[in-house]
Formats: sequence, C-alpha cells, structure tokens
Amino acid sequence: MTQPSHNIAIGSLKRENIGWIDLLRVIACFLVVFSHCCDPFVAQFDNDRNSFLTGTFSGSLVRACVPLFVMMTGVLLLPVLTDMKTFYKKRIVRIVIPLIFWSVTLPVLYYIYLNYIGTTQSPSISMENFTLPATLNKIYTFIFNFNYDTTPLWYLYMLVGLYLIMPILSAWLKQAPRQDIKLFLIIWGISLILPYIKMAAPVLGYTGNFGNMGLFGICDWNDYGTFYYVSGFIGYLVLAYYLVKYPLNWNWKKTLSITIPLFLTGYLITSLGYILTQEYFPGNYANLEIVWYFAGINVFMMTFSVFVIIQKLNIPSSQNLSNLASMTFGIYLCHFIFVQISYDIFGYIPTVPVIIRIIGMACISFLISYIVVRFMNSFTITKRFIK
Repeated sequence: MTQPSHNIAIGSLKRENIGWIDLLRVIACFLVVFSHCCDPFVAQFDNDRNSFLTGTFSGSLVRACVPLFVMMTGVLLLPVLTDMKTFYKKRIVRIVIPLIFWSVTLPVLYYIYLNYIGTTQSPSISMENFTLPATLNKIYTFIFNFNYDTTPLWYLYMLVGLYLIMPILSAWLKQAPRQDIKLFLIIWGISLILPYIKMAAPVLGYTGNFGNMGLFGICDWNDYGTFYYVSGFIGYLVLAYYLVKYPLNWNWKKTLSITIPLFLTGYLITSLGYILTQEYFPGNYANLEIVWYFAGINVFMMTFSVFVIIQKLNIPSSQNLSNLASMTFGIYLCHFIFVQISYDIFGYIPTVPVIIRIIGMACISFLISYIVVRFMNSFTITKRFIK
C-alpha cells in the first residue's frame, strides 16, 4: 500500500504548493531563529549557570532546524530535471547574489547599531571586532568565509556545495533501486556516530598521527577519510528523497510510538551530552560542538521524527501559508541582527525568566525579519536579495 498522492508526487512538488512542505519550511525557519536566540545564554557557561542550562536545554530542542532545511532541498529539487549547466546557473546564481548582499549588509548594520544606536552586554560581543577597520575587513573577506556578523550565512556556503553535487547524485537516484538507496542511508548512518568515536578514541589509547586526531585516514596532509564522501548533509538530501518516494506506511499509532521516543532520546543525548561535555571538558569548545553536530546521530533522531510527523499531516494547501513559506529564505538571511537587538532590549528587564526572554526574542526577531522581507519583496531590485 502507498500513502496519499500528496506524499509521493515528487515531480509535481516543483510546481505545486504542498501544505506539509510549506509548514515544514516555516517551522524549520522559526527553529533556526529560536536556536540563535539561545546562543547568548549558552555562552554564559559558569558565569550564569541558570542561563547556560536554560539556553542549552532550549537550544538542544531545536537542533533539527538546519537538517530540516536541507531535507526540504532534497524534497523540492531531487531528482534534478535539467542539465547540469542549467541547474547550476539557476540555483547557484540565486544563492551567490544574496550571499554577496548580506555579507556586506550585515556587518554594516552591526557597525551602525553597536557604535551609534545600541549597547550590548552579550558575551559574544567584543567591540574591538566592530570598529570601522574591522567592519571594512569583514566586507571583503567573505570571499573566504563567513564571520560573526554573518554567522547564518555558513549555510549558503554549504548549500552551494550541495548544489554542485546534486545533478550527479540525481543521476544515480533516478536509476537506483530502493535497496541501494537504503544501503547508502545505512552507510551514512554509520558516519553519524563518527564524532563520538573521535571523542572516545583518546580514552582507548589513540594518540593520533603527528598530533592530528583525525580517524580512518585523516591526517595533516589528507582531510578525506573513509567516510568523507558519504557523510554530512548529503545524507539528509537522500533521506528526504527516499521518504517522499517511498513514504512510510505507518498508521498514527505506530508513527508516534516510534518518533516520539526517538525524538526524546535524541534530545536527551543532545542536551545532557552538551552539559556533561562542558562540565568534564571545560573550555574545549570543539568537543561541545560535536554534541550539537547537525550530522550527528542524536540530531538525526530528532530530525527524522519531526520530518515524518509533518509529512504525515494532511495539511491543505493554503495561500497564506505558502506566502509565509516563500519568505523563509529571506527571514533566514536577515534575522541575525534582529536577534542581537532583541537580546539587548530584553537585557533592560533582567527579571524576566530566561526561557521567556528566549521565546520573546525568537518571536520578535522572526516578526521583524518577516516585515523586512515583505518590504524587500515589494521591489524588483531588493527582491533578488531575499529569494
């Protein structure tokens, strides 16, 4: 038996507004904004333990945000229906223009806000990084990588990489039998536990190669270990394609009995693992990031659960929901500066509980970003920077 047609009509997804997809895009976008609202409190560590714990438990809850965005890309763009050149021209150019615009605009906005409008007590902010020379440096060094002001734009660099491989991946997916795709996903699943193997290896006596603690062939002269080509976000693309082409034939009882425990397990590993890592490896920020890896087994547990539940919902197509979903990319691009401003605003009322501050910051940042994007969407020139 198969699921309803709105779950399996892959080709039509390029041309239709599918309710559950629009809803998932909005949810993923809000979760991204929410996660960035948690970061200033997570950064408190032992300086304010209550803020740290609240930020950690809240931020861990929404780690599925970025993988869900990637899965939407897999749902909407796989299989690729054009030749490689056409696909690159349409997709990569569409990313590069907003990347350039916001890589310049966000540092300028931060400079103006921090030097002439607001004051901040954020632990992530050092004013020496927001002088005019520092800002000018950020404006052109984006050609190498993102910076603090443009933190969310890391996703665009990664997304371009996914676009580069998608036509090649698509050619395989078009002819691959179901069992082959499942086998790939199993191999990818193994790669999701590698971060924890890397953490455990020194305890088991592994000392690395010439100081490099990489595994399975990774060393100072080689970044490309055994699982390099089958790891990371590429698995979420294939997983989304698979779940849409071969939807799970589970009733609601089975769906919830699997996804809820799976989500909770992933969440507990993420939140408690982060806290324990910070406690036993203080100052080791690299290990902290391992627990929050988007391509870690615990975050996968949460991502899979959310995707499957939303996919199963019979969400009717709605023009209002579709319009909001169409703004999510722009909201993602511009929200970071508004997170900073909302954090500073709530700083003037310190009696507000941390969790209320986080929720308030997320709602305010999302709403302001939406208004900005709606305004930019009204003009042909600025529309190119948010879509």
